[in-house]
Amino acid sequence: MSPQATTDAGWWTWPNLITAIRLALIPVFVWLLFGTDHWAIAAWLLASLGATDWIDGFLARRLDQVSTVGKIIDPVADRVLVITGLLCVAGAGGVPWWFAAATLARELIVSLLTVGLAALGAARIDVIWWGKVSTFALMTSFPLFLLTTNPHRAPLSTWQHDVRFACWILGLAGLALAWIVLIGYVRPALEALRTGRQGRKTL
Repeated sequence: MSPQATTDAGWWTWPNLITAIRLALIPVFVWLLFGTDHWAIAAWLLASLGATDWIDGFLARRLDQVSTVGKIIDPVADRVLVITGLLCVAGAGGVPWWFAAATLARELIVSLLTVGLAALGAARIDVIWWGKVSTFALMTSFPLFLLTTNPHRAPLSTWQHDVRFACWILGLAGLALAWIVLIGYVRPALEALRTGRQGRKTL
């Protein structure tokens, strides 16, 4: 095994700082949404936090600053952001609760399966490309849903009606694809579990 593969960059790295900043801005998003009437700013902040979820991982590899703590807090930050965004946008009336619940249920199932497979010693599963597409579609649609929701239920403008119609197309397509991808992970998960167990037996 190469020295690079065993090196732990520790806590104080640029990627971990970015992850910490993203986590720290989540309460700011919640305050903007429920403590002020600046819902457009909250929507753009949510979109920015979702769009930057790749930066910390990219920098960790680029700067050779991969760390054990980073491997933990990076996915945690992503899940906290997704769950918080779903609940807050639904709470603000941006999307119906059934839509948020269907999206949240999928996220919780993926999280539980990931933890369960890791605990059972399963091998690593490669991310399905369509899974990234579905996540992008959902993380794009929720800020746009919020952007087309006005405080105090004020009437929507013409452009908001048009954007909301596009949001529903994007959001429903992303949600349907997310569940299809989840079903598609069943076979790779079983194979990863068998591979992991065989690897332990050969040690």
